[in-house]
Amino acid sequence: MKTIVHLMRHGEVHNPDGVLYGRLPGFRLSDTGREQARIVADALADHDVAAVYASPLQRAQETAAPVAAAHGLEIVTNDDLIEADNQFEGLVVSGGALSKPRHWLKMRDPFTPSWGEPYIQIAHRMLAAANKARDTAPGREVVCVSHQLPVYTLRRFLEGRRLWHDPRVRQCSLASLTSLVYDGDELVDIVYSEPAGASDPSITGA
Repeated sequence: MKTIVHLMRHGEVHNPDGVLYGRLPGFRLSDTGREQARIVADALADHDVAAVYASPLQRAQETAAPVAAAHGLEIVTNDDLIEADNQFEGLVVSGGALSKPRHWLKMRDPFTPSWGEPYIQIAHRMLAAANKARDTAPGREVVCVSHQLPVYTLRRFLEGRRLWHDPRVRQCSLASLTSLVYDGDELVDIVYSEPAGASDPSITGA
């Protein structure tokens, strides 16, 4: 019995100041982000989607809305899909804010990392979210809308790779799908796709 859990990254966010927003409230999709969400909803329209889960953050909820509407479903909020905690929230990091001495102590350990939620904790909560989604719709498909770092961290965890990495090379574009394919409870494949096109992973706040 094949079950597919699509881990979808949210679309582009309206963020003219280039803030590292993390879990901060009030960051909505841009016009481009809404169009990206619509494109993915269209791409999944003929799929057997049984449920749509989303992070509680506004950008994820707005991204999930067209997918849920296309299948006559309500969005189910799952806190395990939330963005990673980050001590640099609110900073405009592209201006060199992280190079200031007051931030150096926070950056002492890039492997855990010291500035935010541990990678292994992110992987475990995301795995719990994926397992829950899989178990609620055996033989069908489920969409879980989350964020770049959580989605990519879970992928690396499932592929047996080290969790710390260079964020500038993440394969997790805006509104992309990282699809976990299960045969029963066994993960048999991970398929990555970009229905709404590619985006640059090095752009802060995308």
